[in-house]
Parts: sequence; C-alpha cells; structure tokens
Amino acid sequence: MRFQTLLAVSMLAAAPLVVAVPAAAQVAAAPANAGDPAARQFVESLANDAFAVLRDKSSSKAEGRAKFRSMLQQNVALQDIGNRLIKRHRATITPAQYSAYQAALPEFVLNAYSDRLYDYSDASVKTLRTVGRGPGMTDVYTRVTRPGSQPVDAIWTVKKLPTGKNKVNNLTVQGINLSLTQEADFNAYIQKNGFDALVTFLKTANSKSALKAA
Repeated sequence: MRFQTLLAVSMLAAAPLVVAVPAAAQVAAAPANAGDPAARQFVESLANDAFAVLRDKSSSKAEGRAKFRSMLQQNVALQDIGNRLIKRHRATITPAQYSAYQAALPEFVLNAYSDRLYDYSDASVKTLRTVGRGPGMTDVYTRVTRPGSQPVDAIWTVKKLPTGKNKVNNLTVQGINLSLTQEADFNAYIQKNGFDALVTFLKTANSKSALKAA
C-alpha cells in the first residue's frame, strides 16, 4: 500500500518555520471570502510551535518526537480524517471493526508524521492567502521550500470546531487532494484483502514504529 497521503502530509508537517507574507502584499490577491483569519494564525503557530523541538538541542530525539506527537494529536482532526477514509465501507463494517480501526489509525498517522520529522528540518513554509470554503472551513494556501529543491504548494484545510478550536482537516499538495488519494488507497486495499486486513496492517505498522522509537 502506498499511503501517499501520510507520506506527503508528513513532508509538509516537518517544516519547522512558517514565514508570514505581509498583509500589504496580499491585498491584490485577496479573495472575496477570505475565511476565518484565525485559520492562518493557527497554521503558522502550529508549524512554528511544533518544530521548535527541532531547534531545541537540550531534548533528545525521542523527547522531541514525543512532544511533536502530542501537538499533532491535539491539532489534527484524526477521527474526522479516519471516518472520511473509510466512508464507503462504514455502513458494511461491524461496530467492533470500526472501533478497532479508529483505535489503530490515529497512532498510525502520528507515527507517519513523527518518523519523518527530522528529514525536513531545513524546510520552511510561507503562508500566501486564505479562502473560505464553507461554514467553519478555511483553506490556508502555503508554499513549502527546501534548499536545493523545487517549492511545493500546499493547501491546509482548517476546520473550526463548535468549541472554537481549529484543527487540520485535510491537505492538498500540488493540486492533489490527499484525503481522496488516501481514500482510494484504503478502498483498493480493502477490496483486495478485506477490512480486517487493513486494521491488521495498521496495527503491525504501529508495533514496528514503537520498536523503532524504543
């Protein structure tokens, strides 16, 4: 299984610095509906705060990884993402299968981010603009750059919860909607191997990651 979403998401998440574009430079490109300004601040703050651990030489890699995982757990809509990835199968699986899947998926996603954290410590993210895309949803347009590499454009879809808290709900990288891509990967795997096999795959990957981090 390719799991393109998690690989691409982890690449974006591993940028330790977000550079804000001055407001004056965005006036000409400002859309009619810029969405929630707090979504932009949320993305900038999340990236800067999360990857401050990369610059903290007083922490070990294991400690930094644990801090990073905690931040992701608090700021990524893991359950929403998980539900979206198996929406085609939700009506046909048992409550026990669903519970097993939702128990395994968050750990799998967090591991995918954290395991690749240190590969992108030299990257930066520039915020470009925001666009509202419906009640409680705002797209934050960014550009990811690394020395010696072509820039990558990415859109962070931010969801505002009823509590007022923002969470990352999806990413679109170079025009590819990562949730749709990951959903297709999951569907193909389930059709070939069955839903229980997907859960087993996630659990096995989680166990391997835990051993690696130990």
